[in-house]
Amino acid sequence: MNKPDTLEQFRQQTTDWIAQHYPPQLRPTPGASGEDPRQLKIHEADWLALLAKQGYLAPSWPREYGGAGLSDEQVRVLNQALRKAQVRSPPISAGLSLLGPVLLEHGTPAQKAQHLPKIARNESFWCQGYSEPGAGSDLASLSTRAELEGDEFVVNGQKIWTSHADAADWMFCLVRTDREAPQHEGISFLLIDMSTPGISVAPIRLISGPSAFCQTFFDDVRVPKDNIMGQLGQGWTLAKQLLQHERQALGSIGRGDARRALTLPELAAQEIGINAAGQIADPVLRDQVAQCELDSLALRLTMSRSADEARAGQGSAHIASTLKLYGSELTNRRHELMISLRGADGIGWEGPGFTPAALRTTRQWLRAKGNSIEGGSNEIQRNVIAKRLLELPE
Repeated sequence: MNKPDTLEQFRQQTTDWIAQHYPPQLRPTPGASGEDPRQLKIHEADWLALLAKQGYLAPSWPREYGGAGLSDEQVRVLNQALRKAQVRSPPISAGLSLLGPVLLEHGTPAQKAQHLPKIARNESFWCQGYSEPGAGSDLASLSTRAELEGDEFVVNGQKIWTSHADAADWMFCLVRTDREAPQHEGISFLLIDMSTPGISVAPIRLISGPSAFCQTFFDDVRVPKDNIMGQLGQGWTLAKQLLQHERQALGSIGRGDARRALTLPELAAQEIGINAAGQIADPVLRDQVAQCELDSLALRLTMSRSADEARAGQGSAHIASTLKLYGSELTNRRHELMISLRGADGIGWEGPGFTPAALRTTRQWLRAKGNSIEGGSNEIQRNVIAKRLLELPE
């Protein structure tokens, strides 16, 4: 696209570009659940490639790192245009959503040049090595250790709930580099190539079925000293900054995005029926659906305002805890309502008599329970809100 002279020109160019390039197969189509998922994945991959080529997966990043170099105002216009066109949001990526912003600020020039362009082009896949079997919400008690030997760290230990570790190219990992220092001060932040000898990965199956979660084991894994981000012992500071991005990303799950599956009002109309006035026939369910849709809209607007405040250097860094808490509880409420709307089909598990959409609803409802735990449990978020935002006494 030609460089626009005004914000309105950029808006028009962006709108035209989306209309021209967004695959029609991905546009919201009520009741299109019977389409071949393999074909949909091909269309999604093609669309991601187009976004990456434009720099729109990381629109605010500098062009030298694979972004589009857009201003804050242009990023806002781009997001508005994507939402207006009901474009499906790209999957949450650990590299783009979590590591990238922190790497931009704290990475060395060599680290940024090596990793950021590949992340922005969706060519490098990252996973997060934080939680351990004995260090979940109490993350600072982690025990995976990294001992410096010459120009390499030797890493030993175990991580758990490592999303997509079995498919990742790299991991950003918290390790203990000083066992004598206080808990929070003995942690460092390493970038680890997942093809390094000594790393093994085992998938974890959830109650909802197969999942992205894995266990990751390190057995004398040798990592170049240059792969440390920030200073030795600065890992906890970087981890807290990255967690704010993670919690904001997890909060977005509850806001509701354009999707091919039925929306809540459409599902309610299909399963419950509508009255002569064109309303959902059951007044109680009608009220619940309306409230859920309004709450999703309020969350979207709050997240947009929070992003604007963050770019302007205003607001609290801990607002992400509020968004994560509210978003995860809202997505659970949304899935509970979907179960109610489907009636007996909403508790289907397997076998004949249930549609694929109904079976998927059950599994999504079960999986949503994990949203209140991952990224720091909701109990932890309430503590952060009470202490850091409301400044309540201990």
